[in-house]
Amino acid sequence: MIKVKRVYDPAEPDDGRRFLMDRLWPRGVKKEALRMDGWLREVAPSDRLRRWFGHDPKKWEEFRRRYFAELEAHPEAWQPLREAARAGNVTLLFSARDTSYNNAVALREFLEGKLTEPNDPSLQASGL
Repeated sequence: MIKVKRVYDPAEPDDGRRFLMDRLWPRGVKKEALRMDGWLREVAPSDRLRRWFGHDPKKWEEFRRRYFAELEAHPEAWQPLREAARAGNVTLLFSARDTSYNNAVALREFLEGKLTEPNDPSLQASGL
């Protein structure tokens, strides 16, 4: 199961492995205080895309299309998340105020679509 949760919400036992999905460190959060298994900046939307989107719900569908294209171009960024989700619960952490229209929600959708696909042999050869 892949969950999404704000970094400001408390960790729970069923969160499983927790990964921060934002390119920038969340305001007001101390690194030692955030329980997480990794900070995956590379899986976050590009700075250009993030700024263009600005959490505008009217741009959501186009944001998802562009973000998914970025993800498809860099499978090495999201492959570890897919493998972690195959092994157990994963929580994608984000700092945006908007809990419906953010990169973690889009990434969960993308990853859920990838869970049923077989592993890419080229990524297996690289050790990912």
